[in-house]
Amino acid sequence: MFLKRFPIWALISVITNVILLIILVNFWQRQNSQAISSVVQSSVGNDQVMAANSENMPKLGERHYLNYQQWLELLTQEAERIAQEKPDNLNLLLGDSISLWFPPTLLPPDTVWLNQGISGETSRGLLKRLNIVDQTKPKKIFIMIGINDLIQGMKDDSIVANHLLIIRYLRKVHPQSEIIVQSILPHGAENSTWEGKAKLLKIPNQRIKKINQRLKKIAESEGVIFLDLYPLFADGNGNLRMEFSSDGLHLAPTGYEVWRSTLQVINLVQIN
Repeated sequence: MFLKRFPIWALISVITNVILLIILVNFWQRQNSQAISSVVQSSVGNDQVMAANSENMPKLGERHYLNYQQWLELLTQEAERIAQEKPDNLNLLLGDSISLWFPPTLLPPDTVWLNQGISGETSRGLLKRLNIVDQTKPKKIFIMIGINDLIQGMKDDSIVANHLLIIRYLRKVHPQSEIIVQSILPHGAENSTWEGKAKLLKIPNQRIKKINQRLKKIAESEGVIFLDLYPLFADGNGNLRMEFSSDGLHLAPTGYEVWRSTLQVINLVQIN
């Protein structure tokens, strides 16, 4: 009864803030554990400790090196297989390499995940290939797209307009699905080591934040959920926390652990 009276956007905001607090506490504890680990390493040997740590570290999703058409063919085959199997608890991940490399072991359990990420994908490219998942019956559809648009010089208006078209397409084809638009993540700015760092430096994180504000408005106007992940990943300067990133653009396993926490909560919340 309470949840029905409480605006869902406000509920998601509260949940996000709670998750942020938990994540920061866990990270502080992890930092202390690492300090202890360094002492252990000096006494038992680095090789043994590193081997143990590597076994427990989540593995990033497979990084296939395919061209775009090969990606489309692969994702089409996967979507067709899922459509035939008709799982009751299907969730979709739609996006670029940030979604693509989500470690399968970190995705919330008790759910079938169909990852439809493509490395280098743009909002325009995602819009054009949404028909691939037309025959699937997902409970929830998670969308994260836009950073490659910015890297390629696309205007803010075009990015927002494509998001609107993506939302409307999915609402029409999947009326029973809960659609969650996730914010564009910040980048690491000067601390980035990604090969395209110069391109990132031309994109102020404040600009990304403003686009996210516009995405939130259209999500609310279209009756879908906007999940603002930006505060969870941003440092005091609004840049991507490097402890959550592998290169200032892509996420490290620790970053995916943060993201997983939000997905777990959203999976538990009945939005409709």
